[in-house]
Amino acid sequence: MMKDFLPVILGTDSNAYGMAKAFHMAYGIKSLVVGKGELFTTSGSQILNLKIVEALGDASKFADVLNEIAVELKKEYKNLILIASSDGYVELIVHYKKQLEDNYIVPFIDEALMLTLNSKEGFYKICEAQGLNYPKTKVINKSQLDNMAEIISALDWGYPVVLKPSDSMRYFEAQFDGKQKAYICDCAENLLEAVHSIYNSTYDAPLILQEYISGDDSSMRVLNCLSGPDGKVRLMCLGQPLLEDPTPTLVGNYTAIIDAFDRDIFAEYKSFLEGIGYVGFSNFDMKYDVKTGKYKVFEINLRQGRSSFFVTGSGYNQGAYLIDAFVYQTNYETEYADKPHLWLGIPKRVLMTYLEKSNLKHEVNKRIDNNQVSTTLYYAADKNLMRNLRVFRYYGRYNKTFKKYFVKKQ
Repeated sequence: MMKDFLPVILGTDSNAYGMAKAFHMAYGIKSLVVGKGELFTTSGSQILNLKIVEALGDASKFADVLNEIAVELKKEYKNLILIASSDGYVELIVHYKKQLEDNYIVPFIDEALMLTLNSKEGFYKICEAQGLNYPKTKVINKSQLDNMAEIISALDWGYPVVLKPSDSMRYFEAQFDGKQKAYICDCAENLLEAVHSIYNSTYDAPLILQEYISGDDSSMRVLNCLSGPDGKVRLMCLGQPLLEDPTPTLVGNYTAIIDAFDRDIFAEYKSFLEGIGYVGFSNFDMKYDVKTGKYKVFEINLRQGRSSFFVTGSGYNQGAYLIDAFVYQTNYETEYADKPHLWLGIPKRVLMTYLEKSNLKHEVNKRIDNNQVSTTLYYAADKNLMRNLRVFRYYGRYNKTFKKYFVKKQ
């Protein structure tokens, strides 16, 4: 008897594990996780089937590899649905969407929209058109390097200034000393030095100069959404980050999130997504600006976020919502997550040591006392002892990480 569906998850990282865990929780099934190399997060797991295919990393072979895998799977499953755990896999899936659609459900936007949204310059232009607030921004290019000092001196906002790449994937591939995910520069000299450092590497795409929005990590908000094949938003879940990873190359990766609810944010971003005809998972990062009293968006991820098991842990299983929308094509009104929950990507002890606001500590303790807590990588149904030991060590290393890198944010 043919089974209804099988999730095929690309990537072997914690994001991939979180999605496989969601599908296992909802349906008791083992997803197929396919990647070009093993990572401890999925290796040895008993809740998924892992397939390592080195050729998956070769863009010219990507569609052929997946279509070959589909040949055998389609003998057993009516529907194969693709999920990406990283930006690189999103880009490949979207680029080869037409070649994959005969064998897979591909719950992603088309390439023209992806290319616009993947560029921070393009994303901010759409924000402007759709009325989403974003920080003051200036785009610079490598061709302007000789005149960079004059360009920087003409900025019409004060320091610190944030410097970050417009093309995250090309920047990820660039390797150079002192590389940071984003730079917070407190003077023109430091900003100019950082620009030259980046452009002396293989990165040659535009850079974004942006006003710094003051406030600690709890001033951030992270919004996870799912839009159906008709472009209508099915699920919205808002979280308040409590701490970010302080490692310079991982700045912006959340390590603890508590539930938040904001009707204005939901309304704004629902209008934005439906206005551009968005399809599939989306993930937004934004920060509250005390100067304007508004949340300003930094970026969109064209997939579920790395910390988005927060959504499933809150009681809104991302895997189930995806299957309802794209396999069973169920129609329903937008659901807005409103359950109390705490997601942890670090040990509780680390969170309580470095979280300063007493009101947030109180809310954290309430979630813990009421057992309203989840993690991505621990799962009682996954009983591989060696994997669980690696997970324990992985979380434990954050004690040293925070001691080494943590700096209070004003």
